[in-house]
Amino acid sequence: MAVAAQGSSFVKLFLTKPSFPITTTTTNLSLPPTNRRPLFVFPPPQAHLSSPKKSPKHEQQRLSFTISYLVDSCGLSPDHASIAARKLSLDSPERPNTVLNLLRDHGFSTSQISSLVKKRPVLLLANAESVLLPKLRFFLSIGVSKSLLARTLASDPTILTRSLLNQLIPSYNFLKSVLDADDKIVAALRRTTWIFLEDHTKNLVPNINHMSETGVPGKCIQLLLTHFPEAVMQKSHEFREITKQAKEMGFNPQKTTFVLAIHALSGKGNRSIWDKCFEVYQRWGWSEEDIMCAFKKHPHCMMLSERKINRTMEFLVEEMKMAPRSIAGCPVVLFFSLDKRIIPRCSVVKVLVSKGMVKEDWSLTSLLVPVEKVFLEKLVIKYEEELPELMDVYRGYTTKL
Repeated sequence: MAVAAQGSSFVKLFLTKPSFPITTTTTNLSLPPTNRRPLFVFPPPQAHLSSPKKSPKHEQQRLSFTISYLVDSCGLSPDHASIAARKLSLDSPERPNTVLNLLRDHGFSTSQISSLVKKRPVLLLANAESVLLPKLRFFLSIGVSKSLLARTLASDPTILTRSLLNQLIPSYNFLKSVLDADDKIVAALRRTTWIFLEDHTKNLVPNINHMSETGVPGKCIQLLLTHFPEAVMQKSHEFREITKQAKEMGFNPQKTTFVLAIHALSGKGNRSIWDKCFEVYQRWGWSEEDIMCAFKKHPHCMMLSERKINRTMEFLVEEMKMAPRSIAGCPVVLFFSLDKRIIPRCSVVKVLVSKGMVKEDWSLTSLLVPVEKVFLEKLVIKYEEELPELMDVYRGYTTKL
């Protein structure tokens, strides 16, 4: 807790209140992209050879020591150590040991340290106390847990090479002005570290302003930036084209589904998934009108895996004898767990129908959408006197009475 308190003392100097539209002056530190530089800069390996000039034997010894250190202390394979040694030259273990000790003290596992060093070996030459520790404390102070911080930095340690004062705090300050809560900033960081690395004036500010001008409420902008920041970080002209497309499809900018549609339509990867889902739904007999109906109700139904769609559709159509097109009217069911929600509930209904206790023309909405407590009260507890084993059917202990 002492770490968080120490970090928060300098963080809150840069807070601002949320404001729409966003301008480039919303942050207290307004720095040009050219100031976005590491706190430490190392000369390229060849610079070490210039003055004073080292003998080939000495350089070979340093190379051998560097590779051995990377293998023995950092867990790199000999091949990866040889590659990393092209960017790093060690004379002694003193400084890199302080870096490794700092990472271990902050919960980094051996494999996470290995991953970080493999991707950014030059970090071993950073000053652990004056350069790395303040950055770790900063992220801990805004609510990033040690475990999340270790996973994030092991995946992309680039953030540790950026200036705390010139890049990380201004980025945080901007995000705080839009999201208004640290937990949302942490959620965005969990999605991508680039939310702290990119110059926010380049794409984020124009895209946020465009949404505001289009009529998207602040809470919907926050939702998109929190959970799908990569969608808001795309090039401004591409973002404008996607928002235009979403409007032409009939999405209301004032509804949550509008920003979810933006996410589903953003980027080549998402668009490829969208096209694949379109093909899968067509194979199940959905018309283009059915697909667009489902998309407008739940945009992320066009981001499901082919296996997920097929498993759910196969059970509902073949086992429960439902018309494929009826599922298009309630696409949210495609997101439910087949084993934990759909099959147990449908098993209960099949028993009740066979006993003549409920009608056969039940709807997906009434059966699968209600929370578990409501479902149990209406279709299990209500009939427990006549069918005491119905709870076992629901829990999967028996499949037939």
